[in-house]
Amino acid sequence: MLSLIKEMLSYPFLVRTFVVGILVCTCAALLGVSLVLKRYSMIGDGLSHVGFGALAVATALNRAPMAIAMPVVILTAFFLLRMSENGKLKGDSAVAMLSSSALAIGVMVMSFSNGMNIDVYNYMFGSILAVTRNDVIISVLLSLFVIVLYVVFYTKLFAVTFDETFAKATGTKAGLYNMLLALLTAVTIVVGMRLMGSLLISSLVIFPALTSMRLFKSFKAVVISSAVVSIVCFVVGISLSFLFSTPAGATVVCTNLAAYLLFCLLRISPTV
Repeated sequence: MLSLIKEMLSYPFLVRTFVVGILVCTCAALLGVSLVLKRYSMIGDGLSHVGFGALAVATALNRAPMAIAMPVVILTAFFLLRMSENGKLKGDSAVAMLSSSALAIGVMVMSFSNGMNIDVYNYMFGSILAVTRNDVIISVLLSLFVIVLYVVFYTKLFAVTFDETFAKATGTKAGLYNMLLALLTAVTIVVGMRLMGSLLISSLVIFPALTSMRLFKSFKAVVISSAVVSIVCFVVGISLSFLFSTPAGATVVCTNLAAYLLFCLLRISPTV
């Protein structure tokens, strides 16, 4: 085991992958608990598809992908939140409409440019080889931004997650903290797309939270467990991908699925 770890860390691209992956997994797991409890879990899937559309347009225009995708995804997150709260088109319907439309636009743009550009392909399905030194720097800064804001406003996010009406009654600006949650989710999705791909990044938001909820009941315990489960599944998934030459993103998702099934078995076990 130690020899495997030493061998993996001898490759600079895998070191970059572990640094970015662990930070993204932590951010996604922390936010995922609130998103799942608020029934916003599919927002990650919708935002990742919007991100793919933005990346496709940026690539076709020869612009910096992150510079285009980040503001587009953030604005979409705010729009989805507002539409879900006040519009006639609610929750999953709004997400489904925007995500499918953005994905279609991305594919159409690619078809009118140079076809399936390899960089856009990496954003769709993820690639550990695509993580550059600049990606690491940007990802570290943005991930730390997400983690710091989450920790600072933890109690407020907890309040609007469990009882938004009561939070409003006690003077908490629920709308502001819902927007903060949407902002942090959008940043996490864009950062993680380079590694996991737009089609798989939402699994990092959903799986760890659902897995931890199988065994733990308190919000704090679920949050901590989600972060640990997410990081462990990522490390195990990347290691298996390295050993068996399987797609990295898909292997990480399958590892998360295995963890979820294991926690389900532990929950129904009479010894637990």
